[in-house]
Amino acid sequence: YAWIGPFVGALIRPVGGWISDKVGGSIVTQVISGVMVVASGAVGYVMMQAYGSATPETYFPMFLGLFLLLFFASGIGNGSTFRMIPVIFLAEAMQGVDRNNAAAVAQANKEGNTLGAATLGFTAAMAAYGGFFSPKSYGSSIALTGGPEAALWAFVAFYVICIVITWWYYARKH
Repeated sequence: YAWIGPFVGALIRPVGGWISDKVGGSIVTQVISGVMVVASGAVGYVMMQAYGSATPETYFPMFLGLFLLLFFASGIGNGSTFRMIPVIFLAEAMQGVDRNNAAAVAQANKEGNTLGAATLGFTAAMAAYGGFFSPKSYGSSIALTGGPEAALWAFVAFYVICIVITWWYYARKH
């Protein structure tokens, strides 16, 4: 079953970019981060219920469904984030540029695209670290507390922080 989650996340990622093109990356990122808050908290809750149960296997379908929802949301969020980056850098580069000056517009486009591409590369490298960090956090949580719930609650806190940062810098009107 372990392969299904990353497969779902990778498969749905382009949809996150497509939806972001239609409604805006910051909105999609915020909504998906909210879904990830709920899904992570629900997975943690289900796991706590399963540990206290005489028949923990009865919780497996709910656990699997919620975990797949988490991977689905992370794929959408990945697509929306990777869609936001070039848009942000292009918008920053175009600030204060005279739109009637073709040379200035071309230079701003080049600068925005170059910085956006560099940031995408860096972001992709950091995202690849998530493939190590997430399982490691579960292992550390199990070693320290006897279960993976602490890691899930830490992810809930992280996603809430992501919502606040995305809203503050990209979604609010300023």
